[in-house]
Amino acid sequence: MSKGKSDKITYKPYEQNQPYLIPPSANELIPEDHLVRLVSEVIDEMGIERLLRKYQVGGGASRYHPVMMTKLFVYGYICDSGEDAARQGIYQT
Repeated sequence: MSKGKSDKITYKPYEQNQPYLIPPSANELIPEDHLVRLVSEVIDEMGIERLLRKYQVGGGASRYHPVMMTKLFVYGYICDSGEDAARQGIYQT
């Protein structure tokens, strides 16, 4: 392996309940009955960790965690091109 490169797989940190430097945490901003919580729970219960075994070789820049990306993809797909999110006031300016 050349200097500065590694075969180790590196993901960007993924901590769903990580608080902001300034309160509140993302968990406090999302209502208890919000669709995103259901998507997150379902993906967590699916046990998609088997997919992580497909990643055999690392190196290069760190990646976003596959579980987080799966949640994001599924929620985005369900949101009907952003109309649901806009209706719920998620996009605030």
